[in-house]
Amino acid sequence: MKDKKQTTIEIDKQTIDDLLAKIESRTLYDNDYGLIKALISTVVSVNAELEKKNLSINRLRKLFNIKTEKSKNLISAEKQDRGQAEQAVNKTTKEKKKGHGRIKATDYKNAEWESLHHTELKPGCPCPACEEGKLYPCKRDSVFVRITATPIFQAKVFKRDNLRCHLCGKMFPAPLPEGVSDQKYDESVSSMIALLKYGSGFPFFRMRKLQDICGTPFPESTQWELVEEAVNKSYPAYEGLIKFAAQADILHNDDTNIKILSLLKENKLIKEQERKGIFTTGIIARKNEITIALYYSGRNHAGENIAKLLSERSKANPPPIQMCDALSRNIPKDFKVLLAHCLTHGRRNFVDIIGSFPSECTLVIKALREVYCNDAVAKEEKMTPEARLEYHKQKSGPVMDELNKWMNEQFDKRKVEPNSGLGHAIEYMLKYWERLTLFLRIAGAPLDNNIVERALKKVILHRKNALFYKTEFGALAGDVFMSIIQTCVLMKVNALEYLVAIQKNWQSVKANPAAWLPWNYTTTLARAAEVADPPLEAAAG
Repeated sequence: MKDKKQTTIEIDKQTIDDLLAKIESRTLYDNDYGLIKALISTVVSVNAELEKKNLSINRLRKLFNIKTEKSKNLISAEKQDRGQAEQAVNKTTKEKKKGHGRIKATDYKNAEWESLHHTELKPGCPCPACEEGKLYPCKRDSVFVRITATPIFQAKVFKRDNLRCHLCGKMFPAPLPEGVSDQKYDESVSSMIALLKYGSGFPFFRMRKLQDICGTPFPESTQWELVEEAVNKSYPAYEGLIKFAAQADILHNDDTNIKILSLLKENKLIKEQERKGIFTTGIIARKNEITIALYYSGRNHAGENIAKLLSERSKANPPPIQMCDALSRNIPKDFKVLLAHCLTHGRRNFVDIIGSFPSECTLVIKALREVYCNDAVAKEEKMTPEARLEYHKQKSGPVMDELNKWMNEQFDKRKVEPNSGLGHAIEYMLKYWERLTLFLRIAGAPLDNNIVERALKKVILHRKNALFYKTEFGALAGDVFMSIIQTCVLMKVNALEYLVAIQKNWQSVKANPAAWLPWNYTTTLARAAEVADPPLEAAAG
């Protein structure tokens, strides 16, 4: 309900004191009732405003006190006692991990291994310590890991002898060592720049300062020239990711704001413009065991970018599941999707007001915790999408039905004021109930949009450190490299090795991008090596 427009009444302290005296003596006049009504209306308005302010204050407090929105951090009773039933489940399902907590030597994937052997001691020799026992070989070797540091970029100078023909004047420098290219910058340099800037939020100027300290100058302009060359070679792989992602079964999408200076200048020059906002859209596409991250930067919002992606989709494929929040700009036009909304967004509305409505919010948070626990069991047991759907119907369906019934009762029996914080939180859940509970009807439907929000943290990290992109091409470079790097992270592929491989073989990547995607490029490299250097038997044949 919208509040009626109220007139402002000025009341001094003396008037209020006189009114209180009349109330105590029970001698109110007719004109006093209007004054009392105005005071009560003011108290109600102030209380509503304070409730809104408390939401912002609670969010600010979470930055310093509560680090996560887990129920154990929100519900005070659970901090002291998690319940005997839950403890029993934890004892049977969660065993304490064995180990000392140190990183294993095998976890250093790119480490150089060297075998060391005794030069003086051998099996059967007397023990140097006690001089009585004899030494024998152990089945398990001891492992020692030593880690050293080097500058990010290192230079090696080759001083080459020169011979010159006295007649034609042609120069003949000494040949470079085997395996050393005649290019000044190796492909690994541009790949590392991309990883540092677009994967870790390390601006060009910061890399230049670090390299100056380490004695290897590396100006910002040179860094950008290498990135510009690398993005042109890497773009076909980005296109390959887009074409594969368009056929995905599940799509997550969301937006975040960015700055592109060239577009901001256009905003000042063009007065009558429909849209001045600038966004980076994050899209996570999942198909079977493959997960792809894509980024699009510019004036288009998430719904338009996902529509652009779906235009590449084969008409033979059924409509995908789309997970996003409830903003209308996240939904594509002219494309059919199975729309699901983020359960975490609905839950967060109750998290923000738990201080004002502790019992009601605790009830909702506990109900949703059950749903997430059921989903965790489904993941742990590696259920198929169909089996997961049946499991949720049996375990989560009754919980959500009971929650829906409880929320409707709050309004039907007028237990909750619709304009209160709790009323808005319940109204959001009921309004989008069908989309929030798609996981109870469609196999494979996710619960929330957390995966794409985590992916957008790369954009936010870059925005915090570099502040802006200068041009649209600079933003495209960020989109290409962030997409490739985040996809490698999701697929557990070495991003540096992949970026080097697609740059060294960029012509092959351009000819057949589908064969050079992060999860299959090593197979393509192996086949190329076999063709270049066939086995001896095949060569003899």
